[in-house]
Amino acid sequence: MTEEQIVHTALENLLETTQFKGKWEKETKKGLDGTLRVRIGESVLQFNVEVKKELGKHVLPQIFAFSETHQPFLLIAGRLYPKIKEELRNHNVSYLEANGNFYLKTPERWFWIEVNKPMQVKPQVRSRAFTKTGLRVLFAFLRDQALINLPYRQIAGQTGTSIGNITHIINGLKQEGYLVSVSKNEYQFQRLNELVGHWTAAYGQTLKPSLSVGRFRFVARDGFDDWKNLKLNTPKTLWGSEPAGELLTGYLKPAELTLYTEESRGELMKNYRLIPDEEGPVRVYRKFWQGQEADQPTVPPLLVYADLINSHDRRCSETAQKVYDEYLQTELS
Repeated sequence: MTEEQIVHTALENLLETTQFKGKWEKETKKGLDGTLRVRIGESVLQFNVEVKKELGKHVLPQIFAFSETHQPFLLIAGRLYPKIKEELRNHNVSYLEANGNFYLKTPERWFWIEVNKPMQVKPQVRSRAFTKTGLRVLFAFLRDQALINLPYRQIAGQTGTSIGNITHIINGLKQEGYLVSVSKNEYQFQRLNELVGHWTAAYGQTLKPSLSVGRFRFVARDGFDDWKNLKLNTPKTLWGSEPAGELLTGYLKPAELTLYTEESRGELMKNYRLIPDEEGPVRVYRKFWQGQEADQPTVPPLLVYADLINSHDRRCSETAQKVYDEYLQTELS
């Protein structure tokens, strides 16, 4: 089923099970898939909605963040597995399955309907666009959508991968409906908000763990509190996640620091007076993209957003939404 089919099937089954009637409106203004108005007796409830065919555990941080920043929020899914539903209920995330099963808990209402058998959803086969290499290239495309229409050899050179990989990645994006041909030699992205959501979740699960350099602490006791005065060797080393969110929005006091770097461990320790420490408050990752302004101390806003969303922290989620609104929304609308 397509996402549209999931929504309409879910509403039909909800009506049959509960007599609650829903009206769906597709929109992407808030970075989600649409809005839903549900009539329950004499009341009409309106929800901001994200639609998923199925939900893996790695996507839960993104859903929790949506629920925190887009209240009143509702997840509509083709199928949800019992442990996933338990996690959603534990975080008080409202959901509706395609089979009509429904969960909603507010101070005024509490519905938990679990009477219908799960519907069969054809498993998604993840394309080459979401492998480690694909995620690196897709990051470049999302930063600069015009890159998609350059010759494959030029794309390969700018992303540090092979022409063969570029072919597989672009074919994967077309296969999943994120890329369409508008002329013989021109492509255009579509469903960009959904694509960013998928990239964000896949980055946190697949690519980011492989980039870890380690954790550190500062030699000086006041090093953490004085992080804004640390002179980074830009663009080789950049702030990510919480410090980047603070620098971009002025909203978040970091609880830990994140660096993305091309410098060696020895250079990091020498240049920033760091000591390896498995419990240290400084996390370091390898920089995986090309092209960065020398005077910009933070990683690109898309990566700041992804790191903050994947942190599964309320204030980080709020900051991620600010980053999205201020730096990403116009480019992705």
